[in-house]
Amino acid sequence: MILMQLNGISKSFGAEEILSNIKIEVKDNDRIAIVGRNGAGKSTLLKIMASELSYDDGEFIKPKDVTVGYLSQHMALESQRTIWDEMLEVFEPLRKQEYELRKLEKQMENATNFTSPEYEKLLTDYDKKQHAFQTNGGYTYESDIKSVLTGLHFHKYDYETPITDLSGGQKTRLSLGKLLLQKPQLLILDEPTNHLDIETLSWLENYLGSYPGAVVIVSHDRYFLDKTVSIVYEISRHKTKKYHGSYSKYLEQKELEYEQDLKAFEKQQTEIKKMEDFVRRNLVRASTTKRAQSRRKQLEKMDRIDRPLGDESSASFSFQIDRRSGNDVLKLENLAFRYDDEDENLFANVKLDVNRGERIALVGPNGVGKTTLLKVILGRLEKAYGTIQIGTNVGIGYYDQEQADLSSAKTVLNELWDEYPTINEKDIRTILGNFLFSGDDVLKPVQALSGGEKARLALAKLMMQKANLLILDEPTNHLDIDSKEVLEAALMDFPGTIIFVSHDRYFINKITDQIAEMERDGITVYLGDYDYYLEKKAEEAERQLLEETKQMEQQVNLKKRSYKEEKQLQSEKRKIERRINELEEMIENVEIEISELEEKMTEPEVYQDHERSFELNENINTLKSQAEQLMEEWTTLQEG
Repeated sequence: MILMQLNGISKSFGAEEILSNIKIEVKDNDRIAIVGRNGAGKSTLLKIMASELSYDDGEFIKPKDVTVGYLSQHMALESQRTIWDEMLEVFEPLRKQEYELRKLEKQMENATNFTSPEYEKLLTDYDKKQHAFQTNGGYTYESDIKSVLTGLHFHKYDYETPITDLSGGQKTRLSLGKLLLQKPQLLILDEPTNHLDIETLSWLENYLGSYPGAVVIVSHDRYFLDKTVSIVYEISRHKTKKYHGSYSKYLEQKELEYEQDLKAFEKQQTEIKKMEDFVRRNLVRASTTKRAQSRRKQLEKMDRIDRPLGDESSASFSFQIDRRSGNDVLKLENLAFRYDDEDENLFANVKLDVNRGERIALVGPNGVGKTTLLKVILGRLEKAYGTIQIGTNVGIGYYDQEQADLSSAKTVLNELWDEYPTINEKDIRTILGNFLFSGDDVLKPVQALSGGEKARLALAKLMMQKANLLILDEPTNHLDIDSKEVLEAALMDFPGTIIFVSHDRYFINKITDQIAEMERDGITVYLGDYDYYLEKKAEEAERQLLEETKQMEQQVNLKKRSYKEEKQLQSEKRKIERRINELEEMIENVEIEISELEEKMTEPEVYQDHERSFELNENINTLKSQAEQLMEEWTTLQEG
C-alpha cells in the first residue's frame, strides 16, 4: 500500500528556491533516509510531508486514513504532567474502553434475566468491545510504555518526575518516546539521534527495525542510517534521486554512477571531436563532401550527454602543527571531580596515559562526565584531586561542542582575523572560503549563523592554532555528512595527537585507534576501533557469564553431601521432573477443553441459548483459572 506520494513538489522562500520537482513515494514498512547538505531542504521536505508546511507547486497524495507522526529537530515535550501520566495520555482511548468494559462487567454481574434481549445485547456489546480492546493492545500498553521509557534511559524511579523538571535533551527524548508509542503508519523523524547516547542509539535502531509501519528519517548519523534504512533519497541541487540499499550502498552506487556517467560523457566527447575533425577536413573536398555532410547531420541529431556535475562544493582544510610534542603527551593519575554543591564525585580513579600520535575516543553513557573530564584537563574546571601532567612542547587546541568560545557580536571575518591580526585580509578570506564562507557570508554576525556554520567557523579557528594535541568535544554535531567526511580526512592526516568525545560511531571507527570507556569509577582502554570495542565487550560479557556459572558450580560442589543426601536430592529431582511432565499434560488437556468450549460457544444453538451460553462461559472461566494455577506451579518448579 502506498502511504504517501510527492510528485513534482516545489518550494521557495521568497526568491530563494529550496526544492524543485521533488518526487518521493512511501509504501508500507519502507525504511527511507533523506540525505543532503545542510541547507539542501531536508527539514523543509519533512515538514511538507508532515503537512506542517505548504508547498508551491506539484501534487501531494496521502489517503485520508493514513496516520502520520512527526518529530521535528528541536521538538521538546512541554507538559505539566509526570512522565508516566504523559505517556499514558497516548492510550486515553484504550483506557476509556477499559472503563466501559468494567461497567459492562458490573452490569453482567447484576443481571437476573439471562434470556432477555437486553442481556443478549449486553453480551454482544461486551464481546465486541473486549475484542477491540485486545486488538488495540489493551492488555499490553503499560508494558509498552515501560519498554520505551527504559530504552530511552528513563528508569522506574523517574516515572513520577514532572516533565517541567527535565532538561531539554530529556524532553526531546520523551517527545520521541511518545511518538513511538502512538505508532502512526508513517513515522517522520528529523534528527532523532540528537541527545541520545550510544546505548540508546542501539536500542532505537533495534526498535525501528521491528516498527510496524513506514519510517522516513533525516539524520547525519551514518552508522544509524546503515542500521535502519533500505532506501535513500538524496537531495542535491534542489532535486531528489532515489537509491536502493543502505547508506553505505548509496555511497557506492553514487560513486559508480558518477564514474559511469563521466566515462559515457568522455567517450561521446571523443566521438564528437573525431566527427567534427572529419567534417572540417572533408566538407570542402568534392570526393568526400557527401560523407562530411552526413556526419554533420549526425552531429546535429546527436543527443548530447551533459558532463556529470559530481558533488557540490565541499569544505577543504587540513590540520597542521607548528612543533612536535614529546612522546609523553598527557598523563592522568587518580583524577576525580565533583561539583561544589554535590557530596559525591561525578567521576573518580581516572587513569589515562596518552602518547604522541594516538587517537583516543572517550565513550560512555550520558552524564558520566566525559565533557567535564575534557574541561578538567584544559583547566576550565577544577579537579577534586589527582594529577594532570602535560608533556613537553604540548600545545592544546580545543573544540567545544557548545561553541562557547565564539563571540556572538563579531562578524565571521573578525572572529578569525582578531585572533590573527598579522595575517592580511585576503588570506583570512581564503581560509574562510575553504570552510564555505564566501563573499558577503564573511560579514554575517556570528549570532546569525546556523549550527553547522558555527561548527565550521570553530573548526577554522582550531585549524589556525596549529596545536599538536586536539581535544574535541562532539566535533561532528551540526555538521552535514559531507563536512563530516572532510573533517575525518583532515584528522586522519593530522600528525599530532587526538582525544575526542563523540556519539558518532561511524566517525569513531574512521578516526580512533583506542577506545577509552569512561565510568564513574575509572577508565578502561581498548586498543582498536569502535566495532572492535563492541566485540571485546561482547566477549567480556560472555566470559563473565561463564565465570559466574563456574563459580555457582564450584559453590555447589563445595557443599559436601553424604551419599544419602545425594540420593535424596536425585529422588527429589526425579519427582519434580515427573510432576512437571504431569503438569504439562494437564495444562494441555485443560487448554484443549477450553478451546472446545469456546468453539461450542460460537454455535448458533448454543449462542442463542443464554442459559447454556452463560453456563459454558462459567465453565471456561473455571478452566482458565485452573490453567493459571497449574501454570504457576509449573513455573515455580521450573525456576526452582
